[in-house]
Amino acid sequence: MPSDEYLEKVTIGQVTTINGTITLCEYDDNWKKLYLIEENKIKTALSNQDIIIEHIGSTSIEGLCAKPILDILLLVDDSSKEECYVPFLEKVGYTLKIREEDWYKHRMFKGSNPEVNLHVFSKGCIEAKRMLDFRDWLRNNQEDREKYAQEKQHLASKTWKYVQHYADAKSKVVNEIFKHIYKD
Repeated sequence: MPSDEYLEKVTIGQVTTINGTITLCEYDDNWKKLYLIEENKIKTALSNQDIIIEHIGSTSIEGLCAKPILDILLLVDDSSKEECYVPFLEKVGYTLKIREEDWYKHRMFKGSNPEVNLHVFSKGCIEAKRMLDFRDWLRNNQEDREKYAQEKQHLASKTWKYVQHYADAKSKVVNEIFKHIYKD
């Protein structure tokens, strides 16, 4: 779990505290439609670039409970070259909130209406591949999807200072599931 100091270091602006529980919703078919609208908005904003966009996270997995926040993966040529994508995403309503130079050059934008976490990595990033592998596995493996949902529900009922602490607390079950994904 990253320290509070780390969160403050990589967050642009104030770190949002929740000091409460996490709200999970049952899967909503509307999330697919909302994702397609956001995908189109991003493609239009970055129309001059060769990019890859994927719906990730729990809202992309039918039958899985989730925070009602779309997670989107955007792969660009080099995520450290912010001038190539940040101003264009900001023009369509996204706000750069996280800059993690030491963790795969990860950037994270927030969007609203619907709420979005837009994760940006460079093409070929191993962490992006892991996100897609995890999504694809849970889409097709009911047992692990249910195990993940149970752990999410258990953890969501606890009090968290930051949403990131809740996300990090899921690491144990996520790592167990990755043992199934990469068993060979």
